Amino acid sequence: MFTSILSYLNPMLIGLPPIFNPQIRLLILGSFPSPASLAARQYYGHKQNHFWKLLGAIFDEPLYERPYAERVALALEHRIGIWDVYQSCTRQGALDADIRAGAANDFATLLQQTPNLRRVCFNGQTAGKFAPRLAALGLETRILPSSSPAYTLPFAQKLERWKAGINP
Repeated sequence: MFTSILSYLNPMLIGLPPIFNPQIRLLILGSFPSPASLAARQYYGHKQNHFWKLLGAIFDEPLYERPYAERVALALEHRIGIWDVYQSCTRQGALDADIRAGAANDFATLLQQTPNLRRVCFNGQTAGKFAPRLAALGLETRILPSSSPAYTLPFAQKLERWKAGINP
């Protein structure tokens, strides 16, 4: 009975589908969408998250101001896919530290569908725990500072590290 009460209080959350096409060369993996992202059905949908501002600065494109569909199209145009390490989990709030019962996404199947994929960049340390798993699949891996507003590294320093991680 206690377990059923806990599952009611912390229901299993299901993540978002991957954004990719066969031409992507780089995949950015976060941990799991925030409640705001899940509600909007958009990656990095929380207005304070720096993800789209970081990519926009790297591409020299005003991504943050554009509609979501255009952001996604520009990422794919730059051969960048977006996904998360967890397909499902329980979590109260938005913090990665609160992720429980996480089930990993199926990276092997994704690799079969993305023959040009060479590098995976992890958006933060929680996602970065999966680096050895993807390196074992033959991919180059890099762990980037989290784009979350909870990670208080100044934007300019985040951008410098993201540029180094994403650019060849």
